[in-house]
Amino acid sequence: MKTLTYTIKIEPGEDSGYIVSIPTLPGCFTQGRTYSEAVENAEEAITGFIEALHKAGQPIPRETKLPKRLW
Repeated sequence: MKTLTYTIKIEPGEDSGYIVSIPTLPGCFTQGRTYSEAVENAEEAITGFIEALHKAGQPIPRETKLPKRLW
């Protein structure tokens, strides 16, 4: 099985915690109380999102370029 890599975008939540989006997978979002939890949840969200696309017979988006580091 081929390993796919996706960039995740993590931002502070409005009240607390962190919100995660995956730009290459529109509609794939998650969150976490801590940064570490947000990253773990992102892995689960990506896996579930890709499985749902596969079951629906939809193409699996692939990230073609790695983003520039912002820090």
